[in-house]
Amino acid sequence: MNQILPDRSSLKNYGITRSFKAGDEIVSQDAPIHSIPIVLKGSLKVMQSDDEFREMVMYYLQPGETCVMSFLAALYNDTSKVKAVAEEDTEVVFIQIGKMRELMSKDPKWLNYVFQIYHKRFEELLEVVNAIAFKKMDERLLQFLKKKAEVSGSKNIKITHEQLGQELGTAREVISRLLKQMESEGLVELGRNRITITTPA
Repeated sequence: MNQILPDRSSLKNYGITRSFKAGDEIVSQDAPIHSIPIVLKGSLKVMQSDDEFREMVMYYLQPGETCVMSFLAALYNDTSKVKAVAEEDTEVVFIQIGKMRELMSKDPKWLNYVFQIYHKRFEELLEVVNAIAFKKMDERLLQFLKKKAEVSGSKNIKITHEQLGQELGTAREVISRLLKQMESEGLVELGRNRITITTPA
């Protein structure tokens, strides 16, 4: 996505840049949004929770990408319907919605950027809906692990079974059983708080 971000070299001049540690919450669900976060380094996971505080990962943001949900909330003076958490040490620039409107009106490349981000997020959300509706949990789990590996750039994923259950909206016991099955099939190797994908992407 980096290639479509306009004027990335001077992006920091448009807003406030902040650094976050892995696990830091960057955008809170139900909180008002006044600035648009754009990832400069690292990655974020965008999640949604229900009334029982069960969470599910909707999509990831990588360098050059922004959260279209935050953009829409800021644009229409609404609260965030998702939360964004740093997947790793991450640097983010926050651009006030007024400045973003100005950039979009002055440079069509910014408007094109927002539409392309919206298109990508829409496709990813369709994948989530498709996975929940039509795929078995073992297929969803393997697909999810491959996505995390793609985002991190490594097939060695540091995560607990409980965390995986939370991010996929299921019980830890279900994840543990499926991972054992996947290990016996040669799809993954399990370690302490670590999963290595052994199957091709």
